[in-house]
Amino acid sequence: MNLASPRQLAPSILAADFSCLGNQVSEAEKAGATRIHIDVMDGHFVPNISMGEPIIRATSKITQLPLEVHLMITNPDFFMEEFAQAGASSFIVHYEGNNNLHRTVQKAKQIGKKIGVAINPATPACVLEEILPELDLVLVMTVNPGFGSQHFLQLTLKKIGLIEKMIALNNPECELEVDGGIDASTISLAEKAGATVFVAGTSIFKSPLGIAAAMKQLSSSQNF
Repeated sequence: MNLASPRQLAPSILAADFSCLGNQVSEAEKAGATRIHIDVMDGHFVPNISMGEPIIRATSKITQLPLEVHLMITNPDFFMEEFAQAGASSFIVHYEGNNNLHRTVQKAKQIGKKIGVAINPATPACVLEEILPELDLVLVMTVNPGFGSQHFLQLTLKKIGLIEKMIALNNPECELEVDGGIDASTISLAEKAGATVFVAGTSIFKSPLGIAAAMKQLSSSQNF
């Protein structure tokens, strides 16, 4: 963990106003976002449905930032090539429910995309041991996936710390990202635990401060 390093913010457009998506993504980009996080849900892996190829393609036309596509879906392998052609820069797939995680990771690499693996709050860090050397990113879900505007689960902090140590020993170039309930009061807790990339949706796109001010607050807030 390097608290002197700038926080990498990944605004999640799940919370954006889609009637003015272009303007909101542009504002987030100007305010210092390092990537745009796109949640794809199929109503099977998680109890919600959201976004797909048309949104990925449209977003790729309105920003120069990398598009990080979080696949909360069954059979993610089936959609990778389509989403890559639409503009996805990287994929995050879940450990849970994946029939052959190694094959999925290799599929992403075969089409030239970065790949991360996400784990849910109840999933132990140890499941990453074998696959970690192959990854560009690990995503620790700090809420149960499927919906925005949930509260950060502090029980995940210990796991973030464990994964930070695993990364340092096995794949130091791998990023450690957190997603869920990230706001001005929780971002520093996750950072202190070891996270370096922070997905935030509600606290950016629905903030009464506005997008730019909300991102500035996330970048500078301290709570430890």
